[in-house]
Amino acid sequence: MMERLEEAELCFPQLLNSSCKKHTRPQSESMLIYILLSFISLLTVFLNLLVIVSISHFRQLHTPTNLLLLSLAVSDFLVGLFVMPFHILLTEPCWLLGDLVCVLYYFLNFIIVYASVLNMVLISVDRYVAICDPLRYSTRITQKKVQIFVLLCWSYCVFYSFLFLYENLKQPGSYNSCYGECVINIIGAVDIVMNFIFPISTIVILYLRVFVVAVSQARAMRSHITAVKLQSSVTVTVKKSELKAARTLGVTVVVFLMCYCPPYCVSPSGYDVKIGSSNSFLMFVLLSNSCLNPVIYAFFYPWFRKSVKLIVTLEILQPNSCEASLL
Repeated sequence: MMERLEEAELCFPQLLNSSCKKHTRPQSESMLIYILLSFISLLTVFLNLLVIVSISHFRQLHTPTNLLLLSLAVSDFLVGLFVMPFHILLTEPCWLLGDLVCVLYYFLNFIIVYASVLNMVLISVDRYVAICDPLRYSTRITQKKVQIFVLLCWSYCVFYSFLFLYENLKQPGSYNSCYGECVINIIGAVDIVMNFIFPISTIVILYLRVFVVAVSQARAMRSHITAVKLQSSVTVTVKKSELKAARTLGVTVVVFLMCYCPPYCVSPSGYDVKIGSSNSFLMFVLLSNSCLNPVIYAFFYPWFRKSVKLIVTLEILQPNSCEASLL
């Protein structure tokens, strides 16, 4: 009887001496976790798909800034479509898909998530140039240059992830302590610097610069209140644009910190040795940033609400719908 009970608690009962033990939890708790995480995954796919279709279909939205939003939406869409579903499996007591799939999952995870983070940095740079150097924006940020930067961004993410996980890719499962685990070994300091400190520092610095410019423009507007009507109109337009960008970047910083701080700050020691299913919930909090990105970068703009209405009502299927006016 004791032997059967012990076998039931193993991930692979046929491997008595090398199988991992199951860490069972109540069925109701498991169902709640599955439903919640699956809903977040589907919502992430749906919201980012709306952004992808909107920017890809409507020609009026084919701008350098929106091309960066499109790249961000693609990376976040892939997070919801591939990374999140596999990550849900890490909440289970046992990993049943094998060592190779485990390593390939983390390889794909690093590529897509890091691409999402770098796209956020590129968007912050784009807004910084648009607000702090508006006269040269059209020459410094062009469609061709943005396409090159997006391509370099994704290429770098693949190259970086390959180097970062090379040892794990070379010998899948070598860091598992038993059969039924999905564990990889990484250099925690490098991960924290590249995926957290560098991007958040860049975004915060750029945001502070944008905020300073917005404040200075507001003061300039008050001091030149008696200027000619045309100058006042231009000042008001610039002020509104800057304040809107400042608010958007401010929300970005707050949400990014809320999603990335838990896994990197609550248990940083875990990143110095191994990543496994033990902190899968904290990692899912990080991944949920991909669900919030379309809300921050797209829902704040009227053109997105108009495009969603055209998509939902199927007007997008009509001839010449790509020429619709959204701005």
